[in-house]
Amino acid sequence: MKPGKTRRASLSDGLYAFGLLLPYGALFSLFIAVPVAAAIFLSFSYFNVVKPPEPAGLYNYITLLTGDTVFFRNVLPNTVQFALVVGPGGYVISFLLAWMLAQIPAKPRTVFALALYTPSMAGGVFISVIWRTIFSGDQNGYINALLLRWNLIDRPLQFLQSPEYLMGIMIFVSLWSAMGIGFLAMLAGILNVNEELYEAAYIDGIRNRFQEIIYITIPSLKPQMLFGAVMAIVGAFNNGAIGVALSGGNPTPQNAGQLITNHIEDYGFLRYEMGYASAIAVALLGIVWIFSKIAYTFFGDAD
Repeated sequence: MKPGKTRRASLSDGLYAFGLLLPYGALFSLFIAVPVAAAIFLSFSYFNVVKPPEPAGLYNYITLLTGDTVFFRNVLPNTVQFALVVGPGGYVISFLLAWMLAQIPAKPRTVFALALYTPSMAGGVFISVIWRTIFSGDQNGYINALLLRWNLIDRPLQFLQSPEYLMGIMIFVSLWSAMGIGFLAMLAGILNVNEELYEAAYIDGIRNRFQEIIYITIPSLKPQMLFGAVMAIVGAFNNGAIGVALSGGNPTPQNAGQLITNHIEDYGFLRYEMGYASAIAVALLGIVWIFSKIAYTFFGDAD
């Protein structure tokens, strides 16, 4: 082939690849790169929405580290507790349920998968309609009605307004609705594992299902496991709507269910301190990035 034709072919291939990547690049820039860059820029400024941003240097970050007592006393411990339980807990439950569904026939599997996935699609509706009714603080709430009927309490408990109960209820509801897209990815991955691998493994000495999961299923699902881990991490750290929907307001009662995302909304959309809210958002982005890198060390490529 002549050099001119080779260059034209290479240019044509390059333009074709660019055309394929352009929609993704445009959407990535619009919804991820630009908002992240804007948040980083605003985090070094004072911005109250009314006036243009004014340079503030490191003031917002210094305030976050030294002056925000609510953040270190309530928000950060709540977020860490919530994320450490809901993230790994939801991840393990998603894998176990996906594995169990893979063992049953296709038709009931589809029905059960849809039933498990539905709460993650309509979480806000379920929380406001179902769980606030179940944990209602009067005698009409299902839990209070049962406790009163069994004479375990003499007056209704304010489950959703009490710091003693709110975080536990938030964790329970979040685990209940944790079967999201990561669950579907793991289910699809398990269903596509080559059956010959299991046959060969049993010939080589595997004797039970637990060994099958450890030595065959999980190693064959590394991409799906990584995707599920990242989605679980992001979901756990960004699930502040749970506490607000259950308790009915932001901030939550005595900051008992206040997570970092609630703190961002409090300063950004209630106090209109967008610069400080952006600094908190950048800190949250850093935390999620660190945990995502940890997940990648377990399930990423060895190379």
